Amino acid sequence: MAERVELWWARRQFSRGAEVPYAVGTYREAWAAYPVVARQYHPDLNAGIALSQIPPAADVLLRWQCDAGHLFAATPTEQRSRPGRVRRKSSWCPECLAGATGRGAFPALALPAPEEKFPAQEATPPPPSPRRTSPARRLCQKSPDVPSGASFTSVCAPKPASAAEALLHERVFGALAVTRGHTAVRVSRPFFEHREVWPDLVLPELRIAVEYDTIGRFGLEHVGAREEADRRKDRLLREAGWEVVRLRTGKLEKLGPHDLRIGSVGVRTVGLLLDAFRSIRGPLLIDAYAT
Repeated sequence: MAERVELWWARRQFSRGAEVPYAVGTYREAWAAYPVVARQYHPDLNAGIALSQIPPAADVLLRWQCDAGHLFAATPTEQRSRPGRVRRKSSWCPECLAGATGRGAFPALALPAPEEKFPAQEATPPPPSPRRTSPARRLCQKSPDVPSGASFTSVCAPKPASAAEALLHERVFGALAVTRGHTAVRVSRPFFEHREVWPDLVLPELRIAVEYDTIGRFGLEHVGAREEADRRKDRLLREAGWEVVRLRTGKLEKLGPHDLRIGSVGVRTVGLLLDAFRSIRGPLLIDAYAT
């Protein structure tokens, strides 16, 4: 019987005698044949466990989210057995598929028979006042026409929000000989009014984005609805082939499998980041760029 991913992971930790039973990337090639399934998997919905850490035949119940935002639970086998591997995205979400085919999605309307007459009404109610609808958001046209996942220098990207963020920028790029100056990553779906997202640090050769999160002066940053925006931003980056490492300060909890909780940007911060990068891309690649 399929079990929740948290219980399955804990049992694997015990049986294999390791804190990380399967390293990130172990089953990447096996899942590469199911790109639409991989798009619907998000580590933040599954205890921070990456899809490449889960065997495709594992009897584990995972949480998935389609592009329309529907959440559903299914085992890897159930997802892989859906027909057509790369069919329309809606065919991979039970709710979208039911709505598209009409099988059990919407109840049939009970229409009156032709001879049936509606009773006369004493008074015709006034028509409802028109609802005000907010105008549709227009996408910014300043994003360059580059493939999803490409990084670039954006004219729309904001400046560093704090001295600590600027200091982190200098220390990380001082430790790694990677391209500097990129401020945005092109994504496949709009993020608010843009087809690009702006991580605090963009490391193009590593395809890793770094975010420095604080609760802000008034304790309102990266909490509530803003936390949901952070999660959506992370999903868009991962869909584009990037990985995200968030430095979470104060009482902010981790959002992803590689996030780090720190007190402030200190001397040890860059070392912790490099270790996180090695766990994502492997020490051979990271050490090749180390200065």
